[in-house]
Amino acid sequence: MSAIVHHRRIEVDGVDVFYREAGPADAPVVLLPHGYPCSSFEFRRYMAELGDRWHLVAPDLPGWGYSATPDDFDYSFAGQGAFLGRFADALGLQRYALYLHDYGSQFGYRLALARPERVTALIIQNGDVYEDALGPKYATLLEHWRNPTPDGRARLAEAVSEDGFRDEFLGELPEELRDRLTPDLWTLAWRQLDTPRRRELIVDLFEDQATTLPFFADIQAYLREHRPPTLIVWGPHDGYMPEESARAYLRDLPDAELHLLGGGHWLLETHLDEVVALSRDFLGRVHSD
Repeated sequence: MSAIVHHRRIEVDGVDVFYREAGPADAPVVLLPHGYPCSSFEFRRYMAELGDRWHLVAPDLPGWGYSATPDDFDYSFAGQGAFLGRFADALGLQRYALYLHDYGSQFGYRLALARPERVTALIIQNGDVYEDALGPKYATLLEHWRNPTPDGRARLAEAVSEDGFRDEFLGELPEELRDRLTPDLWTLAWRQLDTPRRRELIVDLFEDQATTLPFFADIQAYLREHRPPTLIVWGPHDGYMPEESARAYLRDLPDAELHLLGGGHWLLETHLDEVVALSRDFLGRVHSD
């Protein structure tokens, strides 16, 4: 039976934050920071499937989803990562596994590096941290980071549209899998992000993503030093993060469990049952120690 997913709000540092929560309050915690261009909505079904045994928490970070967009907030990758830690503190979460996907991987890794003793495990799903294994769709971003211009920024801004979001979700999925993605994904994301302020913040984040490249070395060092128990579930049909991006993790985490599934960037839409089964087995072993 699926667990109930609760929809809640909390004020953190004066910011109104929406979050989803499932599972017993005293169960082992899984913290789920979302990716682009989605929100906690991406975890809705995953949380319902695992909420019988784990306490799952997925916030909409400031400027995203149903959370507020304050003027005096640091919306950079570093700022959002620091805020994720303050959100966890506000809910009294002392130890947690991290589900790292898309931009959420960069937010979550900053939390892991700041508080490694609190991280019980990692589940990594299409979250890249190896520059030499980036996919071909990074070409436009890499060019702009090397030579930022107003015209380049304008080209990035063109992707912030409902059609652009649709392309992000469907990506390189094989034709036979495309009808597994509900149009609610891009329709809701666009409805939530279609304000002048939020659209501008997304483009700012595209540009700030250049700061993640030098941070990759810190993440790799963290993985080598702390060797957190790690499950890697990956959709190889991903122009940003292909199979090579997943296998690169084995350089620093040779004992990680790697599972290449048949989907793309949004496995929780196309391969939910497989990810849930792998997560249940992995987390069950981690939390039985």
